[in-house]
Amino acid sequence: MKKVITYGTFDLFHVGHIRLLKRLRSLGDYLIVVISTDEFNALKGKKSFFSYDERKEIVEACKYVDEVLPELTWEQKREDIINSGADILGMGDDWKGHFDEFSDICDIIYLPRTEDISTTQIKQELSIITPENLKQLEQSVHTIFSIVGSLSGVNK
Repeated sequence: MKKVITYGTFDLFHVGHIRLLKRLRSLGDYLIVVISTDEFNALKGKKSFFSYDERKEIVEACKYVDEVLPELTWEQKREDIINSGADILGMGDDWKGHFDEFSDICDIIYLPRTEDISTTQIKQELSIITPENLKQLEQSVHTIFSIVGSLSGVNK
Protein backbone atom coordinates (compact mmCIF):
# COMPACT_ATOMS: atom_id res chain seq x y z
CA MET A 1 0.00 0.00 0.00
CA LYS A 2 1.38 3.40 -1.01
CA LYS A 3 0.90 6.09 1.67
CA VAL A 4 0.87 9.83 1.12
CA ILE A 5 1.28 12.41 3.89
CA THR A 6 0.65 16.15 3.78
CA TYR A 7 0.65 19.08 6.20
CA GLY A 8 -1.44 22.20 6.55
CA THR A 9 -3.73 24.39 8.61
CA PHE A 10 -6.88 23.70 6.56
CA ASP A 11 -8.76 26.69 7.93
CA LEU A 12 -11.90 27.89 6.11
CA PHE A 13 -12.01 24.62 4.15
CA HIS A 14 -12.61 25.42 0.48
CA VAL A 15 -12.52 23.90 -3.00
CA GLY A 16 -8.76 24.44 -3.24
CA HIS A 17 -8.30 22.18 -0.23
CA ILE A 18 -10.59 19.54 -1.72
CA ARG A 19 -8.76 19.59 -5.06
CA LEU A 20 -5.37 19.32 -3.35
CA LEU A 21 -6.52 16.40 -1.19
CA LYS A 22 -8.03 14.66 -4.23
CA ARG A 23 -4.77 15.01 -6.18
CA LEU A 24 -2.72 13.85 -3.21
CA ARG A 25 -4.94 10.79 -2.72
CA SER A 26 -4.57 9.92 -6.40
CA LEU A 27 -0.82 9.51 -5.76
CA GLY A 28 -1.39 6.58 -3.39
CA ASP A 29 -3.78 4.30 -1.57
CA TYR A 30 -3.88 6.02 1.82
CA LEU A 31 -3.81 9.74 2.65
CA ILE A 32 -2.64 11.11 5.99
CA VAL A 33 -3.32 14.79 6.68
CA VAL A 34 -1.40 16.44 9.50
CA ILE A 35 -3.14 19.60 10.72
CA SER A 36 -1.50 22.41 12.68
CA THR A 37 -2.88 22.60 16.21
CA ASP A 38 -4.06 25.92 17.63
CA GLU A 39 -0.98 26.02 19.87
CA PHE A 40 1.37 25.43 16.93
CA ASN A 41 -0.44 28.11 14.91
CA ALA A 42 0.10 30.54 17.81
CA LEU A 43 3.83 29.78 17.74
CA LYS A 44 3.78 30.61 13.99
CA GLY A 45 1.91 33.86 14.70
CA LYS A 46 -1.28 32.55 13.07
CA LYS A 47 -4.84 32.21 14.32
CA SER A 48 -7.41 30.01 12.62
CA PHE A 49 -11.08 30.83 12.37
CA PHE A 50 -11.97 27.24 13.31
CA SER A 51 -10.40 25.39 16.23
CA TYR A 52 -8.12 22.42 15.65
CA ASP A 53 -10.90 20.01 16.67
CA GLU A 54 -13.31 21.62 14.19
CA ARG A 55 -10.73 21.63 11.38
CA LYS A 56 -9.89 17.99 12.15
CA GLU A 57 -13.58 17.02 11.97
CA ILE A 58 -14.01 18.86 8.66
CA VAL A 59 -10.93 17.25 7.07
CA GLU A 60 -11.86 13.78 8.40
CA ALA A 61 -15.22 14.14 6.62
CA CYS A 62 -13.46 14.49 3.24
CA LYS A 63 -13.71 11.20 1.34
CA TYR A 64 -10.10 11.44 0.13
CA VAL A 65 -8.67 11.47 3.67
CA ASP A 66 -7.93 8.28 5.60
CA GLU A 67 -6.28 9.65 8.73
CA VAL A 68 -5.77 13.01 10.46
CA LEU A 69 -2.95 13.72 12.91
CA PRO A 70 -1.99 16.86 14.88
CA GLU A 71 1.03 18.97 13.95
CA LEU A 72 2.65 20.21 17.15
CA THR A 73 6.09 21.32 15.91
CA TRP A 74 8.05 22.02 12.71
CA GLU A 75 10.49 19.27 13.67
CA GLN A 76 8.04 16.34 13.82
CA LYS A 77 7.82 15.76 10.06
CA ARG A 78 10.70 13.28 9.79
CA GLU A 79 9.31 11.20 12.65
CA ASP A 80 5.77 11.36 11.20
CA ILE A 81 6.96 10.18 7.78
CA ILE A 82 8.91 7.30 9.28
CA ASN A 83 6.27 6.27 11.85
CA SER A 84 3.41 6.37 9.34
CA GLY A 85 5.38 4.54 6.67
CA ALA A 86 4.63 7.33 4.18
CA ASP A 87 6.07 6.84 0.71
CA ILE A 88 5.29 10.37 -0.47
CA LEU A 89 5.25 13.78 1.19
CA GLY A 90 2.94 15.93 -0.91
CA MET A 91 2.60 19.68 -0.49
CA GLY A 92 1.31 22.68 -2.38
CA ASP A 93 3.92 24.23 -4.66
CA ASP A 94 4.00 27.37 -2.53
CA TRP A 95 6.28 25.22 -0.31
CA LYS A 96 8.53 24.13 -3.21
CA GLY A 97 11.99 23.23 -1.95
CA HIS A 98 11.15 23.57 1.76
CA PHE A 99 10.87 19.85 2.39
CA ASP A 100 13.50 18.42 0.07
CA GLU A 101 15.50 17.39 3.16
CA PHE A 102 13.11 14.43 3.53
CA SER A 103 13.95 13.00 0.11
CA ASP A 104 16.19 10.45 1.85
CA ILE A 105 13.14 8.78 3.43
CA CYS A 106 10.32 9.40 0.90
CA ASP A 107 9.45 10.99 -2.43
CA ILE A 108 8.65 14.71 -2.28
CA ILE A 109 5.96 16.05 -4.60
CA TYR A 110 4.89 19.69 -4.84
CA LEU A 111 1.50 20.14 -6.49
CA PRO A 112 0.21 23.35 -8.08
CA ARG A 113 -2.23 25.32 -5.98
CA THR A 114 -5.78 25.84 -7.20
CA GLU A 115 -5.78 29.24 -8.88
CA ASP A 116 -7.94 32.10 -7.60
CA ILE A 117 -8.68 30.57 -4.19
CA SER A 118 -6.88 30.60 -0.86
CA THR A 119 -7.76 30.92 2.80
CA THR A 120 -5.80 34.18 2.93
CA GLN A 121 -7.83 35.56 0.02
CA ILE A 122 -11.11 34.52 1.67
CA LYS A 123 -10.09 36.17 4.94
CA GLN A 124 -9.13 39.37 3.10
CA GLU A 125 -12.45 39.48 1.26
CA LEU A 126 -14.42 38.83 4.44
CA SER A 127 -12.50 41.53 6.31
CA ILE A 128 -13.95 44.28 4.10
CA ILE A 129 -17.50 43.49 5.19
CA THR A 130 -18.59 46.29 7.50
CA PRO A 131 -21.94 46.76 9.24
CA GLU A 132 -22.77 49.35 6.55
CA ASN A 133 -21.95 46.87 3.74
CA LEU A 134 -24.06 44.25 5.47
CA LYS A 135 -27.02 46.64 5.81
CA GLN A 136 -26.77 47.56 2.10
CA LEU A 137 -26.59 43.89 1.15
CA GLU A 138 -29.63 43.10 3.29
CA GLN A 139 -31.60 45.95 1.66
CA SER A 140 -30.58 44.74 -1.80
CA VAL A 141 -31.68 41.18 -1.01
CA HIS A 142 -35.07 42.44 0.26
CA THR A 143 -35.47 44.53 -2.90
CA ILE A 144 -34.64 41.52 -5.09
CA PHE A 145 -37.12 39.33 -3.20
CA SER A 146 -39.75 42.01 -3.62
CA ILE A 147 -39.14 42.28 -7.37
CA VAL A 148 -39.09 38.50 -7.84
CA GLY A 149 -42.26 38.19 -5.76
CA SER A 150 -44.09 40.81 -7.82
CA LEU A 151 -42.94 39.24 -11.09
CA SER A 152 -44.05 35.77 -10.03
CA GLY A 153 -47.37 36.96 -8.64
CA VAL A 154 -46.52 35.97 -5.05
CA ASN A 155 -47.31 39.43 -3.67
CA LYS A 156 -50.67 39.73 -5.49
